[in-house]
Amino acid sequence: MNNSNTMARISLVWLLYVLCTLQCSWAFYLPGLAPVNYCKAEDVSETCKKDVKLYVNRLNTEKYVIPYEYYHFDFCPSEESQSPVENLGQVVFGERIRPSPYKIEFLKNETCVRACTKIYKGGNKELEKKLEFLKKGMGLNYQHHWIVDNMPVTWCYQLEDERQYCSTGFPMGCFSREPRSQQDTCSIIGAYNKPKTYYLFNHVDLTITYHSGAEEEWGSAFKENGGRIISVKVVPRSIKHGNVPNCESKQPLEIPYDPLPAGQQLAVTYTYSITFNENRTIKWSSRWDYILESMPHTNIQWFSILNSLIIVLFLSGMVAMIMLRTLHKDIARYNQIESGEDAQEEFGWKLVHGDVFRPPRKGMLLSVLFGSGVQVFWMTLVTLAFACLGFLSPANRGALMTCAMVLYVCLGIIAGYASARIYKSFGGEKWKSNILLTSMLSPGIVFSLFFIMNLIFWANGSSAAVPFSTLIALLALWFGVSLPLTFVGAYFGFRKRSLEHPVRTNQIPRQIPEQSFYTQPIPGVIMGGVLPFGCIFIQLFFILNSLWSSQVYYMFGFLFLVFVILVITCSETTILLCYFHLCAEDYHWWWRSFLTSGFTAFYLLVYCIHFFMTKLDIEDATSTFLYFGYTCIMVYLFFLLTGSIGFFACFWFVRKIYSVVKVD
Repeated sequence: MNNSNTMARISLVWLLYVLCTLQCSWAFYLPGLAPVNYCKAEDVSETCKKDVKLYVNRLNTEKYVIPYEYYHFDFCPSEESQSPVENLGQVVFGERIRPSPYKIEFLKNETCVRACTKIYKGGNKELEKKLEFLKKGMGLNYQHHWIVDNMPVTWCYQLEDERQYCSTGFPMGCFSREPRSQQDTCSIIGAYNKPKTYYLFNHVDLTITYHSGAEEEWGSAFKENGGRIISVKVVPRSIKHGNVPNCESKQPLEIPYDPLPAGQQLAVTYTYSITFNENRTIKWSSRWDYILESMPHTNIQWFSILNSLIIVLFLSGMVAMIMLRTLHKDIARYNQIESGEDAQEEFGWKLVHGDVFRPPRKGMLLSVLFGSGVQVFWMTLVTLAFACLGFLSPANRGALMTCAMVLYVCLGIIAGYASARIYKSFGGEKWKSNILLTSMLSPGIVFSLFFIMNLIFWANGSSAAVPFSTLIALLALWFGVSLPLTFVGAYFGFRKRSLEHPVRTNQIPRQIPEQSFYTQPIPGVIMGGVLPFGCIFIQLFFILNSLWSSQVYYMFGFLFLVFVILVITCSETTILLCYFHLCAEDYHWWWRSFLTSGFTAFYLLVYCIHFFMTKLDIEDATSTFLYFGYTCIMVYLFFLLTGSIGFFACFWFVRKIYSVVKVD
C-alpha cells in the first residue's frame, strides 16, 4: 500500500513538472498567437513596442537530412543568451531559435546597413575549414529560416507555371553548375552563371508589411503611428562590397571552387536593407493566408477525401450486406435448426463456436501490442482534435510534437488497462511480465531507434542532436510518469472480472479443414491492408512533404477526417475478412485480426521508399540511414495503431455474432 501511494505521488509530481515545463516553454510563443502592437520610438508604452526582433532558426536542406544551427556556418554573431526558451517538441525536432544580428525598429527604413565583416585567409587551417563548411552549405542548398513576430520570413518567386510560390526558407547561397536549369537557385535569384563558382547571399532586402488598423479595431492599444505585422518578405542577393558597403553594386560576391591560395584574403561583408509598407486591407488574423494559399497541390486534398469516401461507402455496403442479409439469415437458420425437430448437422461459422474463443499462441505479446496500440490511438485522436481547434497551429512551433509526447506519456494508464483486460481474458497469470512488457517494449523500441539516430546527429555536430539533459528528461517522463501510470491502469484491469465469452471453449481443439487460397492467413493479411492504405496514401504525400521538404502542414481538418475514415476502413475490412475465415471454419482469428489491418503499415513503408526514391535528392549514406530510421519509428507506431483498431473491431464482431446464436 505504501509503495502504491509513493508511486502515485511520484506520478503526480512528474505530471505537475511536465505541465509547468510546458507553461514556461510556451511563454514566448503563446503571445505570438495574439496580436503584438508596434509603434514609433516616441509612442512606446506597455501595449506598444518599437523593436521588431528578428530570430534565426536552424538551416536545413532537402539533399541532406542533417540540419545545423545558424552560427555553425560562421555568420554574424549576436547575444545567444537572449535566446527564447524552446519547448520539448522544438528540441526533439531540432529547432534552435536564436536572436539575430539584424536590428529592426518599427517604421524606420534602413538602407545598406552593415551587420558584420568576416575575413577568410588562405593558409589558416581554422579559417579555411569555416570557409569550406560555408561552401558545403551553398553546394547542398541549405536554407535559412527566419522568424519575425512569430511569422516565418518568406521568399517568394515565380514557378514554371507562372504561379507565385512563397517558401518559408531562403537559400544561404548557390553553386553554379553545368548544365543549368531554370529552377536552379542561381537562376531564380539572379544571373549568377560563372561555372564552378559559389555565390554567397550576403545581403538581404527585407520588406515588412503592417496593418495600421483603426481605433475601434484595436481598442485602448490604438496608436496613430502604430501597426501589426502581417508579412515579412526577403530578397537575398550576392554583393561584393568594398571597404564601404555599396548595395547598389551589381557585382556578385564570387567564392572560388578551389581553396584560397596561401596568404590571400577573402572579405565577406553582411548587409541588410529594411522597407516598411502599410496595408489597410489585409487584417492580422489573415496574415498566414498568403503562405498557405501558395502551397502547391492544395486542391488534391479534396480528391483525397472523395477517394477515401468512395472506398468507405463500398466497404460499408459490403459489411451492411453481410450483416443485414447473410449474417441475419445465418443466425435465423441456425436458431431454427436448434428449435426444430429434424436437427441437421451444424455448418459454417457456428460449427467452430467451441474453438472461436480459444486463447491464441503468444497471447502475452498480442495483449501488449494491443495495449500499446490503444495508447497510440488515443494519443492520435486527442492530438488531432486539439489541432483542429487551432491550439496546435503552425504559429505555435513545436506544440504538435509536445502535445503528442505528453499525451503518450499520460495515456500509459489506458495502455496498462487495455493490455491487462485482454491478457486476463486469455487466462494469463504472469501479470508482472505483462505490465513490464506493456510499459517497456514499444517505448523501448522507439527510444532505442531515436537514441541511435541521435548519436549520428551528435557525431555530425547537428542542431537536431537532442541535448543530454533533454534525453534524461525524456527518460524521466518514461520511467517517472508513463511506467507508474501503466502499473495503475494494469492494476485496475486485473482487478476487474475476466471478460465472459458468450460460448464455452471445448477441451479438444477442432481440426481446421484445408483452406482455399484466399482464406489462407498470408493472402488474407496481404489483402487486408490494401483498402485502408488506399484511403490515406494521398494525405501521406503532404505529411511526408512537411517532414522532409520544409513545407507547412496546416489542413488538420482534412487529416482528422481521413483518420476517421481510416478507423472505419480498418474495422470494416477486418470484420469482412474475419467473417469469411470463420465461414471457412478457421477459428484462428486473434492474431490475424491484428495483422490484417496492421499490414497497412507495410504499404506505408513501401510508399516511404517510393517517396525517398522519386521526391528526395538524398544520396549520402548517413542521410539515407536517418531517413529510414525515422521511417521505421513512424511505420511501427502506425502498425500498432491500425492493428489495434482491427483487433478491437473483430473482437467486438465475434462476441456479437456468437452471443445471438443458440448453442448447446
